[in-house]
Amino acid sequence: MLYPSFAQTLLAYPHHSKRLIIAFSGGVDSRVLLELVARFIAEHPDYQAHAVYVHHGLSAHADEWGIKCQRWAESYGISFTLERVQLETGARVSVEQAARQARYHALSTHMNLGDILLTAQHADDQIETFMLALKRGSGPTGLAAMPQWQRFELGFHARPLLTTRRAEIVQFALDHQLDWVEDESNQDTRYDRNFLRHQIVPELEQRWPGVVAAVSRSAQLCGEQEELLAELLGQTLNQAIQSDKSLLLPSPCSKSLGFALIRQWLKSLAVVMPSLAQLQQIWSSVVHAKEDANPKLCWSQYEIRRYQGRLYVLELWDDISSWQQTIALEQTYQLPQNLGKLTLTLQGEKALLRQPKPDETVSVRFHYQGDAIKPLGRSGSRKIKKLYQEYQVPSWMRNRTPLIFYNDKLAAAVGIFVVAEFSGTDITITLENEF
Repeated sequence: MLYPSFAQTLLAYPHHSKRLIIAFSGGVDSRVLLELVARFIAEHPDYQAHAVYVHHGLSAHADEWGIKCQRWAESYGISFTLERVQLETGARVSVEQAARQARYHALSTHMNLGDILLTAQHADDQIETFMLALKRGSGPTGLAAMPQWQRFELGFHARPLLTTRRAEIVQFALDHQLDWVEDESNQDTRYDRNFLRHQIVPELEQRWPGVVAAVSRSAQLCGEQEELLAELLGQTLNQAIQSDKSLLLPSPCSKSLGFALIRQWLKSLAVVMPSLAQLQQIWSSVVHAKEDANPKLCWSQYEIRRYQGRLYVLELWDDISSWQQTIALEQTYQLPQNLGKLTLTLQGEKALLRQPKPDETVSVRFHYQGDAIKPLGRSGSRKIKKLYQEYQVPSWMRNRTPLIFYNDKLAAAVGIFVVAEFSGTDITITLENEF
């Protein structure tokens, strides 16, 4: 009965595209998902599928699993890609969280407009996700756990097996003599999800046999409540979110409304939701900090700041004040940490910089500590800190703004000013942002 239910679920989705991207790890869940998709495409030839295996580099068997996944996908005539990723972990990011972020980023690169990403999460995964959110003290947003259907990058993310028990998936695999891989890390109860799977949920089911279905209903009800709240807050939220994706809370704004708007704003940015305690700190220490303060609060790999009354969410990046790159004209350079692509072009309607002399080396950097400078069109010289304040550059962007140097002299702060002695009509500076 698994395939008819799967096909019915897939056909019920509001399709914008008939291209399916399969997140394929080779485990029993995604192995069954691959089998189901292959059957579906055989019955609906107007659909096409592409399987993606993400190699996290965490297991010594990952290369072997990738080879097996490719063989299984191609045996159905389904195209296949192996994506290698590097995990960025740290004090605030667990291996599980880093792997998940890297995995979804890799999958997103295969999404075209309207495509549907299929993942194999099931009802047993749902109760684990619910309980992890409960452990964090999450509200309805976190307790809604995983939706069956949601927007993802240029398309959508579907979980067609979300109401199916894992036992049914395993039985399907056995009945159809499917091979799959076993990730040894799935038995490691040091990971919270595995601890719940192997020790907590079985005990709950022994005491309350219907607990998985009950939790699934609770998650669905929380999700419906969140959808209703988002609908009711829609107009207010649209007015509060600014063109630069910052949040300007209405005035006056009650604590309840403020919390709801901040949660919905963070959800729209697809960042990890803060706990209730962290949200209370955001409200008291950031939103209501003194007017002349420079408040911030960090959680997960993010920080939230306030500038000129607006709230901004930023990723926590390493310091790049010592980074520099020699550059040539008519060449495009990738700046670090997704800060964009920089090009210096001869001529152009917006040319403000003179051409470098033969003995001048041009470079881009992110830190200047030197004499006062005089921007083009300004009277008198100022220290760069004062100029950043006058040009209303937020404090966190002052060491993330690309600076053009001719030898060791500052020539321009990209997008902000050109130093008067380096001004001219020869060179246009272009910065293509990636956010």
